[in-house]
Amino acid sequence: MNGSDLIPLALLLPLFGAAGIALAGRINANLRESVTLLTAGVLAVVVWSIAPEVVDGGRPAYVFGQVVPGIEIAFSVEPLGMLFAALASTLWIVNSIYSIGYMRGNNEKNQTRFYAFFAISLFAALGIAFADNLFTLFLFYEILTLSTYPLVAHKGDKDTIRSARVYLGVLLTTSIGLLLPAIIWTYMVAGTGTFTVGGVLEGKLSGPLIGLLLFLYVFGIGKAAVMPVHRWLPAAMVAPTPVSALLHAVAVVKAGVFTVTKVIVYIFGVDYLFAEPSSGFMLYAAAFTIIAASVVALRQTNIKRMLAYSTVAQLSYVVMAAAILKPLAEIGAAIHIVAHAFGKITLFFAAGAIYVAAKKTEIAELKGIGWRMPFTMTAFTIGALSMIGVPPTGGFVSKWYILAGAFQADNYVALMTIILSTALNAAYFLPIVYMAWFMKEDTPPAKDHGEAPFPAVLALCITAALTVLFFLFNAPALELERQLTSGMR
Repeated sequence: MNGSDLIPLALLLPLFGAAGIALAGRINANLRESVTLLTAGVLAVVVWSIAPEVVDGGRPAYVFGQVVPGIEIAFSVEPLGMLFAALASTLWIVNSIYSIGYMRGNNEKNQTRFYAFFAISLFAALGIAFADNLFTLFLFYEILTLSTYPLVAHKGDKDTIRSARVYLGVLLTTSIGLLLPAIIWTYMVAGTGTFTVGGVLEGKLSGPLIGLLLFLYVFGIGKAAVMPVHRWLPAAMVAPTPVSALLHAVAVVKAGVFTVTKVIVYIFGVDYLFAEPSSGFMLYAAAFTIIAASVVALRQTNIKRMLAYSTVAQLSYVVMAAAILKPLAEIGAAIHIVAHAFGKITLFFAAGAIYVAAKKTEIAELKGIGWRMPFTMTAFTIGALSMIGVPPTGGFVSKWYILAGAFQADNYVALMTIILSTALNAAYFLPIVYMAWFMKEDTPPAKDHGEAPFPAVLALCITAALTVLFFLFNAPALELERQLTSGMR
């Protein structure tokens, strides 16, 4: 089978998996979780089978159907989408392993619903990754929002429902109120919404109107969490930790920054946008978000809220890198999607493992916990170092390319933002690492504990290893993304 034949199979597998999970859940938990792992594994094989064709320069495509003349539900695979799809499908396997340990260890209710909607969310993420045009991307973008709402609202209590409504409200308001008008405007002026190398807007729109359209896209893509449309992300921390991992590392926020990057490269065109001064606000908006969110993270006392604001800041590294509009920075934007995914999923896995084993949620409670949970806290340390950008972790690689792109553009705002935010990252992560390994417990826990259940620990060890391995073996991803920037000045 060639890549074009594999696209519909990759999209349908998560839907079939969701149906299988729902049926298996009526029989027993072991069968339900076996279906989850089998679906995730087969999906990863199918997605990765498309990669060689894309690496060789091929662009497999599949047209599902035409909605109205000129607007199709169509899919094609280019380097950026291939990277996102491979990342999401691979991390679904690890997240499923972790979920088994977390959901069982925490005696969570409605586990069948959880696994089924998780599969539907992966269907939506792959639709976004493979979208050939703006209409298809918007359709799956909305499916992702709606399918993750039940996951965010999983606990079902009053506070959770309130926070889940904030999540849904912000994402739907931004997408319908800003992103949809931007897409309609693009079709009207360009006559097409198909993602095209070099963009589709050159000669069709210029001056302040380009800046206005870019504004609609950047803030309409609420999943990228550029301030002030970031409130949904901290609100979503009421969800179980595997959902937080889905939001921060596997699908939702990655869909946001992926979409921003794809629109810049294939709708506006990097070289054309670089020549338009009205686009300059995007870099400043991203830089402000990076610093402001890092300062807010520094003040947090709850582990998951600190990680949430850290994600807001880290996402804007991708937006800022894309806004630098230079080849090395665009590569850095794509690579940071991967590096952040491995590091941040490790941190959330560790936070969830701590909650399952020790029922601790506050940073101040972590004194000495490294010696009770050495695997978990070693993984946390690796994830923290990646967020800071310290070798040998993946975060160093992506920051290196972003910095190189900033030097390439003589962009001193970006350079200073990276330096200052790196110091802030260290200021809120390193004290936790020190506390866990070098401070003694104030009082012994009410119940003696060790590590979380084995599947949870196995998953966080895998993602921590991936964080280091991506530092050592990133050449395939770099080579793939160099195709993205070929021809850019």
